[in-house]
Amino acid sequence: MPRKVRFEVTKELRLKGILGFVKRRVTPHGTGAKVTCPKEFLGKTAYLVITDEEWEDEE
Repeated sequence: MPRKVRFEVTKELRLKGILGFVKRRVTPHGTGAKVTCPKEFLGKTAYLVITDEEWEDEE
């Protein structure tokens, strides 16, 4: 059974204890989407921040 993901709308985000962040492209995965991140972060808490910017391919 598919689960619903709670989506919070906000204009500002403040977090403490950040190890860093990665900018990745959201890609399709089945009927949903995925973002790939390094395996060193397995088991860690991740926050996905959605912006209104379109993805620009890096060269």
